[in-house]
Amino acid sequence: MRWLKGLLLAIILLGVLLIGILFAVNNQQTVPLNLIWLELPAASLSVWLLGALASGVVLGMLAMTGVWLRLRTLLTRAQRHNRQQRKELDRLRVQELKELP
Repeated sequence: MRWLKGLLLAIILLGVLLIGILFAVNNQQTVPLNLIWLELPAASLSVWLLGALASGVVLGMLAMTGVWLRLRTLLTRAQRHNRQQRKELDRLRVQELKELP
């Protein structure tokens, strides 16, 4: 089963690599990028598109960092509360056994 998962992952990675190569080969036109206040030098269209994709991924990850940190602290707090509840439950079980005649 593990080798099947590895084989499937390898096939998917090869497919993504092939699509990326085809994308880069089919978009070789050089295009200058004009950002209203800044003119960037001419580069191939695939470079600009992949750069936009990479910057979007990075910005998305930065935007989600706050939510991730909040959820992480909530999880830590819940785990700490769970440990305290388990200790109390164990203490009550032991106390109940001691009280039996």
